[in-house]
Amino acid sequence: MSTPGINWTRLVGWMAANVPDAGEPTGVSLISGGRSNLTYLVETGERRLVLRRPPLGHVLPTAHDMKREWRVISALAPTPVPVPEPVAFCGDEDVIGAPFYLMGHVDGEAVRSSEQVSGVAPELNRRLCERLAEVLAAVHAVDYEEAGLGDFGRPAGYMARQLTRWGQQWERSRTRELPECDRLLARLRERLPERAAGTLVHGDYRLDNTLVRLSPEPGVLAVVDWEMSTLGDPLADLGLTLTYWQDPGDEERASIPVAAGVTVAPGFLTAREFAAHYAKVSGADLSDLDFYVAFGNYKLAVIVEGIHARFIQGKTVGEGFDRIGEAVPTLVERAFRVLED
Repeated sequence: MSTPGINWTRLVGWMAANVPDAGEPTGVSLISGGRSNLTYLVETGERRLVLRRPPLGHVLPTAHDMKREWRVISALAPTPVPVPEPVAFCGDEDVIGAPFYLMGHVDGEAVRSSEQVSGVAPELNRRLCERLAEVLAAVHAVDYEEAGLGDFGRPAGYMARQLTRWGQQWERSRTRELPECDRLLARLRERLPERAAGTLVHGDYRLDNTLVRLSPEPGVLAVVDWEMSTLGDPLADLGLTLTYWQDPGDEERASIPVAAGVTVAPGFLTAREFAAHYAKVSGADLSDLDFYVAFGNYKLAVIVEGIHARFIQGKTVGEGFDRIGEAVPTLVERAFRVLED
């Protein structure tokens, strides 16, 4: 059996020795939609599992850390934050060529296209948005010390380090000259808020990083893709979520091929309404939200440039990467507009 990123024979042997109760593996297939870490469905005689591993090429330092992702879902399993069941972790790169972990399959839907929600009753779409904001607030409300994540990050100085980190990631990922990106980083440093709040943060929270039920009662069944999670500023999560959001009439956002088109469906909250509901359930002060939305656009620009770099190298798996690099200057321009407005 030949599947990119998977050594089938070694995976079968490893599972037999480490998760024998899962049953003998019978098949593996790439789950579509991932633009970063690779996600596979593993069928066994007893159950369905999901395997997560890093991408095949151009892996940035500190990114795509499977052990970190495994640790956080294991810590959150007993909390109110919905996550998949952690099953097993493998740090031996000789098995499939990279560290990976297995988790239980969640029978939910990853919403990545407008077609999935366009036929849903508007009141159900609205409730889904509200639940998405409530789950984000639940992530930020986790007692990370009690969950065993007290050493998972350093909340103090988080945003200053984030600006440094993503500036470095840009230098490692860049495939062209884009002076406006450097100017944006300098502007963000000038606008850095003084905040002391520290919570668990997801790092890439958006609708398609959750598995949801659309009806009859909308709900978030699991939050996935925790590769960027740490302890830090919760508004960085909210700002990035709003970066992915598209309001009706925002055709420029529609040109960015990452989570575009979904949130304009009937019943969806606007970005402003989503932020207001998050503030209502969390009690957060949103007075500096423009900075965090601008930072979200900068961060997404760097992430997209990394994906573009992997596409140029021929290291991406899946479709839809040929024009993704065009989104980078657009995201930078949007960040400047948020700060100026």
